[in-house]
Amino acid sequence: MTARGDFIEKFGGVFEHSPFIAERAYDSGLVFVPLTAKGVHAGLVSVFRKASHEERLGVLRAHPDLAGRLAIAGELTEDSKKEQAGAGLDRLSAEEHARFTELNTAYTIKFGFPFIIAVKGLDKQDILAAFEKRIHNSAQEEFETAAAQVERIALLRLLSMLPEG
Repeated sequence: MTARGDFIEKFGGVFEHSPFIAERAYDSGLVFVPLTAKGVHAGLVSVFRKASHEERLGVLRAHPDLAGRLAIAGELTEDSKKEQAGAGLDRLSAEEHARFTELNTAYTIKFGFPFIIAVKGLDKQDILAAFEKRIHNSAQEEFETAAAQVERIALLRLLSMLPEG
């Protein structure tokens, strides 16, 4: 496999189900050796921010609902599964699960993509509070907030894979 192929295989999922970001970062010369979390993140974020609105929306839509149907069916990516479990979203009471489902549905109807938050360091109460606050944002505010959260999730994933740098 080529260096490009290795890079895309390793980092293509950092932005959920969106390998085009790693492909473009590599092809644009935004990747520098030695690979560090901050360096790779800078290259990937540069591509994400330059992507069209529709491409960015596609990245947002690639994220799973928190404690949603993919989690129940066991179909989350390994990263998403670990992230949601770390916040206790795999251990919700029936009432908590009902509230997350209700908010997920309302949020997706309003914004056209799932609620996205970097859950590391948060618990289910923190996440629920953010959910209940952010559902009142404007479409533009929430698109920008969700995109910033996607970038944070990418950094956290990269920090688990590479030295910080």
